[in-house]
Amino acid sequence: MASTLPSGTPVHVARTPGAGRGLVIVPDIGGLRPLFTEMADALAAEQGWSVATFEPWPGREDLTLEERLAAVGSLDDDALQADVAAAADALEVEPVGVIGFCMGGMVALKAAAAGRVDRAVSFYGMVRLPEHWATATMGEPLDALAGGAAPVLCLVGTDDPWVPEADAAALEATGAEVVRYPGADHGFVHDPDRPAHRPDDAADAWARMLSFLGG
Repeated sequence: MASTLPSGTPVHVARTPGAGRGLVIVPDIGGLRPLFTEMADALAAEQGWSVATFEPWPGREDLTLEERLAAVGSLDDDALQADVAAAADALEVEPVGVIGFCMGGMVALKAAAAGRVDRAVSFYGMVRLPEHWATATMGEPLDALAGGAAPVLCLVGTDDPWVPEADAAALEATGAEVVRYPGADHGFVHDPDRPAHRPDDAADAWARMLSFLGG
């Protein structure tokens, strides 16, 4: 069901009567689109969860990928985390976890420290920000996690330039569980149309996510 959060941000909600868990999905840098609304519907149907996914670029959906890559620093952590919390509230069930992909995985890491979710799964989310992304409104994930966080699972490929081994190790040092997939590049799980997609590794990563969240 398409709707909006109190902030005006577009959200897609798939509620399941009697759900035992809620889940918020934070899309990748490409934003809310059928890939994620269909993922939400499938998880709701297959796992019996209530699931929501929202637009991380509200009002700027027309930006190109190149423009988005240049503009991540203009996003606002507080606004993104408010939308994570509002999407969680819209599910009307507890507990609520969060998963995110790429840039959304970075948001999921920060959500683990924000107090609203009980578990967070980051699919190759940035652990340290590229220099031009770090701004007054966009802080470092490691800094957010330093004060304590909900349990975190991070799934990452060893050939991912966005999450180098030093960053994966730094995340692991915070207490997060980090699973490394040898030879996998960025984005190897969530979009079968990507050249980086690896079906066997994707299936393993997905199963680990479900187990971590209690599926």
